Amino acid sequence: MRIPPALAERGIDRVHAWSIPMTTRFRGITERDGLLLHGPAGWSELSPFWDYDAAESATWLRAALADATEERPDPLREEIEVNATIPVVPAVLAHRIATVGGARTAKVKVADPTSTLVEDAERLEAVRDALGPDAQLRIDANAAWSLEQAQEALPVLERAAGGLEYAEQPCASLEDLAVLRRTLGIRIAADESVRRAEDPLRVARAEAADVLVMKVQPLGGVRRCLELAEQAGLPVVVSSALESSVGLSAGLALAAALPELPHASGLATATLLTGDLVEEPLRAQGGMLPVARPEPALALLERHAAPAELEARWARRLEDCAAHL
Repeated sequence: MRIPPALAERGIDRVHAWSIPMTTRFRGITERDGLLLHGPAGWSELSPFWDYDAAESATWLRAALADATEERPDPLREEIEVNATIPVVPAVLAHRIATVGGARTAKVKVADPTSTLVEDAERLEAVRDALGPDAQLRIDANAAWSLEQAQEALPVLERAAGGLEYAEQPCASLEDLAVLRRTLGIRIAADESVRRAEDPLRVARAEAADVLVMKVQPLGGVRRCLELAEQAGLPVVVSSALESSVGLSAGLALAAALPELPHASGLATATLLTGDLVEEPLRAQGGMLPVARPEPALALLERHAAPAELEARWARRLEDCAAHL
C-alpha cells in the first residue's frame, strides 16, 4: 500500500490492511478491519469505524502515528484488571460469555434496537447469576435512550443486575446525563460525550458524569489521554475500540500509566474476534491482562490480509485522513 508523504516524513515505512470476522455481531458489525502502521517505535493500529468521516478519523490517525513513532509512557503497573464484555445476545449465551477470562466485572450492552428492555434485564440477571453477588456489573447504552426512556429503563436494569457499578452513556446530551446523575442515584459514565466531542472536557465541567471512559485512538493517543485525564479530575475507565491485540496494547499502555486506576478496564475484547494479528492474543486470565506490546506475525498478516477491494478502500481513507493532519 502506498504510504502518504505526510506519514513517510514522520517515519512510517510499512502499512498493512487487515480484516477479521467477529464471533458475534457487535456495534452493528460482523467483521472488523483496519490498518497497521510501522514506524521507529514499532507497530500501531489505525481502525476508525466506517461511520466516522475523514476529519474525525484523522484523530485516530494522530494516535496511530504517535504510537508508531514515539515511546510509550513508563508503566506504573504490570497487569491490568479488565471486565468481560457482553454483547446483545440471549441470556443463556450471556451467562456463558461472562465467565470467559475470569473477570469479576462485566459490561453488558443494552438499549440495542434488536433487544427489548425485558431481554436486557434477563441478560443482566444471567450475568449476575454467572458471576455472583460480589461482581461489579455495568451497562452500556451507547447514547440510545431519550431522557424519558433512560429514566424508565435504568431503575429496571439496576434491579435486574442487583446493583450497577455505573451506566455508560445512557443518553446523548450532557444535559440529560446531568439530570440522570442528579435524580436517579446511579453513577453515570461518559463515553461518546468524551471521544466524539469537540471539547472532551466539557462533560466534566458540566458535572454530567462520575466516570470518564477513554479510548486511545478516538482521543488522539496515549499521552493525549493522560493529559485529558489530569485536566478532567475524574476517575477513568480505559476501553477498547474493538481493536486487534496491536491496538489493544496501546490501551494497556494508557491504563498502565494512569496515576490511579480504580475501575476495571474494558480491554478484554480480543475474544470478540475470530482471529488476531499476533501469535499470543491479549486474552484475559484471572480477569487480568499483562501490559505488553505484542508484535504482529507475518503469517497472520497474510492470513488476515484485507481483500483487494477493501485494501484499496483503506488506501483511499488513509490519504483522506492524512490530508486532515
